[in-house]
Amino acid sequence: MSRAKGNIGEDKASVFLEDNAYLIIEKNFYSRFGEIDIIASKDNVLHFIEVKSGLDYESAVQNITPSKLSKFIKTVHVYMKKNALDADFMIDAVIVTPQKIELIENITL
Repeated sequence: MSRAKGNIGEDKASVFLEDNAYLIIEKNFYSRFGEIDIIASKDNVLHFIEVKSGLDYESAVQNITPSKLSKFIKTVHVYMKKNALDADFMIDAVIVTPQKIELIENITL
């Protein structure tokens, strides 16, 4: 997917999250392992969010591979260490399709 399409998906995800009482803290945090699309907070919990867009739910969610998730988790740990954070957190995904936007909380391997 092109960066422009990815940005559109991330923008839609950000609006969705804000509409659902999330506070966006940072976007596009990079480490040598990968990128965190959105870092948000809600109810004193940090949410590290991977945004996936697709024509349908299945094709979008299939792009969250074990390898990508492993790199994402390493990047979360880099962010926590870099910012000296000791906070509760979750790793989530926002799936953006032409039909709807869906939040999947607490994704794991």
